[in-house]
Amino acid sequence: MNDSLHQAARQLRQHIHQFVALSDEEWLGLEPHLSIVHLKKNQFMATQGVVASQIGFILEGVFRQYYTKDGEERTTYFFFDQQLVAAYMSCITARPSPVNIEALSDTTCLVFPYAVLKSLFSQYAGWQEFGRLFAEYIMVALEERMAGLLMLSPEERYLALLEGDQRHLLQRVPQHYIATYLGITPVSMSRIRNRIIPK
Repeated sequence: MNDSLHQAARQLRQHIHQFVALSDEEWLGLEPHLSIVHLKKNQFMATQGVVASQIGFILEGVFRQYYTKDGEERTTYFFFDQQLVAAYMSCITARPSPVNIEALSDTTCLVFPYAVLKSLFSQYAGWQEFGRLFAEYIMVALEERMAGLLMLSPEERYLALLEGDQRHLLQRVPQHYIATYLGITPVSMSRIRNRIIPK
C-alpha cells in the first residue's frame, strides 16, 4: 500500500471509529479492497437506472444526489469531505439506482465494493455493529429530511439550512441546486433570501 492510499485508509478508519472501534483484524478485512478514484467535475459515481456496487469515502470534493422525473432534476442530498457516499438502496437491493450521484467539483474518493462490506457484516461483530449504527444514522437523516419537506414552509426550510450543520452547503453548492434540494424554484429562493438577508 503506497503512502497516499495508506493515509486515505487511515482517514476512513478514523471516520468509522465515530461509530465503532474496529480491531486490527476486523479492519484488515477491508483494507486490501480499498482503492483511490479521481472523478472530474460532472462525472458520476452512480447513475440512475444502473445497479450500483461501490461505496466511497470522500477525501476531497462535493457530490450531489438527485433524480430526474418528467425532465426535471430534483436534488435529494449532498455529500462532502469525510463522508461516505453511495447509492445505498441500489447497493443493498442489487436493483437499478433510483438516483444519480454527480461530482460538483473535481473529487478524490477512497472506494471499496459493497459486497466486501456485506461479507464483513457476517464475519465480524465490529463490522456488524458499524452496519447497524450507520443504518440508524441514515434513518435519522432521512426522517429529518422528510419532516422538513412535509412540515416546514419553504422559508423555514431555508432558515433551517442557514442555522443547521449543513450551512456550508451555501458556500460550496450552486444556488439552483440548493433550491431544488429545498423543493422550491430558484426564483422563490431568491425572493426568500431577499426577505431574510439584510442588504
